[in-house]
Amino acid sequence: MFKFKTTWNKLAPLARASSTLCLQNSRQSGKHGRRLEMMQKAQMSSTPAGGGKENTLYYVLVGATFLGAGIYTYRTVSGDKERYNERMIEIASRPKQGPQAAEAVAQVVAEPKEEPVSEPTVEGPSSEPVLESPEPDTPEVKQGEEPIAPVVESAVTAEPASGDVPPKTTAAHSDVPEHAPYLLIGGGTAAFAAARSIRACDPGARVLIVTEESDLPYMRPPLSKELWFSDDPKVTETLRFKQWNGKERSIYFQPPSFYISPVDLATVENGGVAVLTGRKVVHMDVRGNKVKLSDGAEISYEKCLIATGGVPRNLQVIDRAGEEVKNRTTLFRKVEDFRSLEKISREVKSIAIIGGGFLGSELACAIGRRSADLDLEVIQLFPEKGNMGKVLPEYLSNWTTEKVRKEGVNVITDAVVKNVNYKNGKLEIKLKDGRQVTTEHIVAAVGLESNVELAKSAGLEVDSDFGGYRVNAELQARSNIWVAGDAACFYDIKLGRRRVEHHDHAVVSGRLAGENMTGANKPYWHQSMFWSDLGPDVGYEAIGIVDSSLPTVGVFAEATAKDTPKAATEQSGTGIRSESETEEVAGAVKAGAIIKDGEEHTQDYISLFLFRLIRSVLVFGILKNVSKQKTIFLHIVDFNGLRTVEGQNYSFSAAST
Repeated sequence: MFKFKTTWNKLAPLARASSTLCLQNSRQSGKHGRRLEMMQKAQMSSTPAGGGKENTLYYVLVGATFLGAGIYTYRTVSGDKERYNERMIEIASRPKQGPQAAEAVAQVVAEPKEEPVSEPTVEGPSSEPVLESPEPDTPEVKQGEEPIAPVVESAVTAEPASGDVPPKTTAAHSDVPEHAPYLLIGGGTAAFAAARSIRACDPGARVLIVTEESDLPYMRPPLSKELWFSDDPKVTETLRFKQWNGKERSIYFQPPSFYISPVDLATVENGGVAVLTGRKVVHMDVRGNKVKLSDGAEISYEKCLIATGGVPRNLQVIDRAGEEVKNRTTLFRKVEDFRSLEKISREVKSIAIIGGGFLGSELACAIGRRSADLDLEVIQLFPEKGNMGKVLPEYLSNWTTEKVRKEGVNVITDAVVKNVNYKNGKLEIKLKDGRQVTTEHIVAAVGLESNVELAKSAGLEVDSDFGGYRVNAELQARSNIWVAGDAACFYDIKLGRRRVEHHDHAVVSGRLAGENMTGANKPYWHQSMFWSDLGPDVGYEAIGIVDSSLPTVGVFAEATAKDTPKAATEQSGTGIRSESETEEVAGAVKAGAIIKDGEEHTQDYISLFLFRLIRSVLVFGILKNVSKQKTIFLHIVDFNGLRTVEGQNYSFSAAST
């Protein structure tokens, strides 16, 4: 048999060539299906014409080839059957793609067979099937031993058997509902007010609030006011505070029992409000009415409110500074920021607050009052001439600055920061006029930027002048999408396009957006108020456009014991003042003096009404230490015509209700 194989290996190339030539000749010899007789044919060649003997030789070789192949196959199958079975097993055991190949391999391994010793083979070329990836360390099969099939082992390790199905993992987004009829993006005051409004208009509504913060909806004003005056050493954990009237409350709008679980949103009877914390909406598909979260989960909706608020603005000189400066700078906004700054105030000896507006002045007074007990130096610096210089007239701003200094704050005015460096464990703040301030920690309170990260994916317009999502008077940005709170740049039917960053506006705009989401279609007509308390004795409320450069008229009144923030909370029962609270109509205030632009005020009249006008139209009013007297201002601006105050005529137009 092996001699025949050697002969075959020598004749095979010639046989293949002969069969090819025969096939070509046979194709050319027939025409119209009729076979031609073999005959000599004249050729255009330099050699004599060929004869038919060559074709006869080709046919003989082809016939011998088929005869030899038949004999070899018969002898292999009948005479060496065990070796044939071995080759078939090896072919079946070769690694293949997919689970079917793995299953075949598993069956081969599960049914091993004992095989007799094969005859010794002669090395040389062979046409028998061979392994494509033989193992170099495979030992030879000796007599009395079972053959080893290393290829089978490698195939088993490379591809698991089809029966080894991996266990099913639980859904990564099991706590995320697939659908929410009312989806509120953001967990602040505006979102909570909208949720309450939706439930009031649609008692069976199912509302889902998605917030990237880990806390339930809470109010932000106490973070820079009342919480700092708490005597509780665990105030950072409880987040409860005593108001100026002595009553205690939490910063959270509602306890956890008020909300339902997000997984029960679709099934709970009569609906409810669910809060999904620690999740951020990163993409918005307005055509498909669905959003994508930071963890990959998707939520579809029918109506959506964007109430993402804003992010604290930072100074460019701090952004360009090194990591040592950034790590010692706080951008105050959230509960985590309060907890962090409260801890820092107990560890360092000096804190510098950059900014003279609402937040900067409130934090300076709050931390300054405890500075004596903590042996802490509190510095406040800003570019204006006095605290609240962009809101109050200069004489009132200077008066407020003196009150802040009495709280233990080192106030540095006309201070423009040039650069900030970290040196010898201290932060060096260099001003443009050459002065230098050294401190251990910085609080940057220089304003707020609206959070408009979803504008690109949602295709929403951002106002180039005021920032924020541009909406109409009904707070609608697109079909089924509304915006409220700090992120909304809305059209005020009285004062034009505006964007407001205050608590009361968040309450009012959120409530209106919630009503419109249920089909109310109401325009924004309300003039929201804002307030600031610099400790328990100095505070003010305001309505309208904030701009100290406008023409201003101040109506002062003699102060009474009831005209303080403390008295205001004693009457209302809460320090969080907003238009959402019920207010009684205030009585008349005894006028004491009128101060117009350019005049000095020498008497310490603490209570006043402050009015501002644009083209004889009243657009702004400040009530400083005039507790619960906002109704007087609203009554004044509600009347179109001339008003006479101490013999001077002023034209007031209805700037609000």
